[in-house]
Amino acid sequence: MKQNSIEVKDLTKKFGDFVAVDHISFQVQQGEIFGFLGANGAGKTTAMKMLCGLSFPSSGSAKVVGFDVYKEVDLIKKNIGYMSQKFSLYEDLTIAENIKFYGGIYGLSLSEIQIRKNNLLHKLQLSHQEKTLVRELPWGWKQKLSFSVSMLHNPKIVFLDEPTGGVDPVTRREFWELIYEAAAEDTTIFVTTHYMDEAEYCDRISIMVDGSIRELDSPTQMKQRYQCQSMDDVFLLLARDARRNGD
Repeated sequence: MKQNSIEVKDLTKKFGDFVAVDHISFQVQQGEIFGFLGANGAGKTTAMKMLCGLSFPSSGSAKVVGFDVYKEVDLIKKNIGYMSQKFSLYEDLTIAENIKFYGGIYGLSLSEIQIRKNNLLHKLQLSHQEKTLVRELPWGWKQKLSFSVSMLHNPKIVFLDEPTGGVDPVTRREFWELIYEAAAEDTTIFVTTHYMDEAEYCDRISIMVDGSIRELDSPTQMKQRYQCQSMDDVFLLLARDARRNGD
């Protein structure tokens, strides 16, 4: 039986009197592709920051790859990968320089970085472009490279914060093929997205509304429960009465 990569119990985050995340509880299994959905203001970004060790919870408990979010933040950061739509790679560095830089941050030796760089570039068919500046790459290629770099140190879990925003449908599909490959090797994928067709690719999804988890199940089960044809319809049904409009 596989272990849980994430265990959350009554996790809460307050900013003064405002409750951004309100006593959420869930578990994510090793190797699972877990979608974390919510409209703007739902609290999903705040929750993700707590799980990544970037924000301290107000109350509740959580463990990420077995490490406590209160006491073992540094160990969490060493054992996870993270990729954001807004920032992942340095655009004024070459592909190879970015890989070397992040490999050093992840604590890899120079020989390990060299081996993993070669494997990464070969997999992405970028072996002849390692001296290309990242800013010269098309947006979709930047995102695929960013994901691969976030996996450079073989993390047990990767957090992806709306990784395919602004990417064309074909490249989005190629990106998800990389996600499937990682999950097949028992890497846990924790992904936020505003594309409801991508929610269909997840093993399970949670839908947050106004700081709370309104629903958590597989896409198939949710569609059956709410008698909807698509996750888009399910999401609209659950989130239509949301009061918040900023995260």
